[in-house]
Amino acid sequence: MSVAPNNSIAAIKHTIFHGIIGETTIMQNLFELIRKISADDFATVLVRGESGTGKELVAKAIHRHSSRRDKHFVPVNCAAIPDDLLESELFGYTKGAFTGAASNKIGRIQHADGGTLFLDEIGDMKPTLQAKLLRVLQEKEFEPVGALKATSVDIRVVAATHCDLEQLVSEGTFREDLYYRLSVIPLQIPPLKDRKADIPILLESFLEHHATERKREKFSIPQHVMAALLTYNWRGNVRELENLVQQLSILCTGKEIQLEDLPERITEEFNPEDVDQELIDSILTATPIITNKASAAPAQARDVAIETENIWEEGQVDFKELINDYESQLIIKAMKMTKGNKKEAAKLLNLKRTTLLEKIKKKGLQGKWE
Repeated sequence: MSVAPNNSIAAIKHTIFHGIIGETTIMQNLFELIRKISADDFATVLVRGESGTGKELVAKAIHRHSSRRDKHFVPVNCAAIPDDLLESELFGYTKGAFTGAASNKIGRIQHADGGTLFLDEIGDMKPTLQAKLLRVLQEKEFEPVGALKATSVDIRVVAATHCDLEQLVSEGTFREDLYYRLSVIPLQIPPLKDRKADIPILLESFLEHHATERKREKFSIPQHVMAALLTYNWRGNVRELENLVQQLSILCTGKEIQLEDLPERITEEFNPEDVDQELIDSILTATPIITNKASAAPAQARDVAIETENIWEEGQVDFKELINDYESQLIIKAMKMTKGNKKEAAKLLNLKRTTLLEKIKKKGLQGKWE
């Protein structure tokens, strides 16, 4: 990871919402939706998203942004707990309810009283438990296994799944009435492939964390390596990206990540000739944190290089004219890369915006990048 500017960590903090990182429009819209959802403490939320997109992080963000934040956030992975244990884990049991029940046990529903119950992979819950959960949502009460009377509870339920619940309903394996109870507010998390502009800032955050944790120097990432990371499909989403950073932090000993350091699944998909360079440039320009200027400069210099092979053939060169032409090319290139955004072009060129405007006017460059 590159030695970041002093304001890079501050930049990251502005794009973190209760642990979720993202500055793209699609993520900012998600953050705003979470704010609205959190203002209501009762409606159930159904979080959908591919594996590794951060469904539990979203559930935690809803809890932490709500008035329930001082109470428990209780996660339950319905796919990880065996069916015969899930009922007692959720509802608890009374002493003597079954062989081995030597004392009362508080279930996770009761533990979440006043707070938030997060049911991950809800599509894996068996039908008999679905019926008991429906009662919790409808009546705000539950019965521990072996109990003779119901116990009132005040919880907000956030459920998550990567399954197509509508398909499960049509197949008869998921209750339709429970589905509608759970999806009062549906929320979709975008996969990483749909927000690749967030990859540089995610990398910055993960590399900062793992470098600090392992007390090692941060990596720098050359532009061609960033291009490979930005063109990869990331089927494992944000989790796969963080796992890669952890792997590199352990195995790489150099100060700069090279293509050969990346797993084959990434490099074999990468063909430099097929790279959409304008897209890569626009992403790196918008988030100029991860790649240091030394790494990025060669690629940019090749794009704006002046032909110098033959300038000595006629004898003396006009130094001022040569520098003026090169400066003009740099400005035009920067304006093309930023799609005419003078503020971003000035930042790319390490100039004040007013200085850039003066140079464009003096050189008569207005519109030449279009």
